[in-house]
Amino acid sequence: MCGRYTLHTRDRIELKWRASELGRGSTIDVEPRYNIAPTQEVVVIADFGRGFEVRLISWGLIPSWSSDGKPFINARAETLEERPSFNESFRLRRCLIPASGFFEWRRSGKEKRPFYFQAQDEATLAFAGIWDTWSHQGKVIATCAIITTPANELVAELHNRMPAILPAEVQRAWLDRSTNRIDLLEMLKPFPASRMKKHPVGTRVNSTENDSPDLLIPVDVEVGQTLSLF
Repeated sequence: MCGRYTLHTRDRIELKWRASELGRGSTIDVEPRYNIAPTQEVVVIADFGRGFEVRLISWGLIPSWSSDGKPFINARAETLEERPSFNESFRLRRCLIPASGFFEWRRSGKEKRPFYFQAQDEATLAFAGIWDTWSHQGKVIATCAIITTPANELVAELHNRMPAILPAEVQRAWLDRSTNRIDLLEMLKPFPASRMKKHPVGTRVNSTENDSPDLLIPVDVEVGQTLSLF
């Protein structure tokens, strides 16, 4: 699964590919985030009806027909077409969710030790996502879920699932409504472990109340001491 991630670029979030085609609403100023959690607003890139835009919407997809407003944080790639909560959004409302990296935890007895995963070159990643809108008490709420795949070899040391990370060459096709389902599903493969790296971090990230750069500082997993500063 993916339950916590970061987006800490200090530049405006922008689609690098064909940015000139995005037009109005193509960029957005965001504060660096080091501990993004479900139900919070997150940056997404999608066609919301006026061409591609970058927006802040709520993390936790609520299908438009939902009666109870239960949010879905993740959507498994293998069942996107089978689950009523996801199948229409998969066909019609796909999005990219930019991320600098994500967290996963290793359980040791009663302790949960967090690790931080990112690209080898520390470039911004693009999670595959789906979105929908839900009407409640006269308000229309836009929501999204991160699609997950089986873990690659690096992430599998901690968890059997990971975010579906889309390489740059397929990001445009993922958002294109004319892309056929077979090609879309083919994109949802585990991201190569050789293009990622991980390191242990301190347990302060376990609390969603903490959101600061020091959450990413590597620590010694045995004693929990800081190893170095970025």
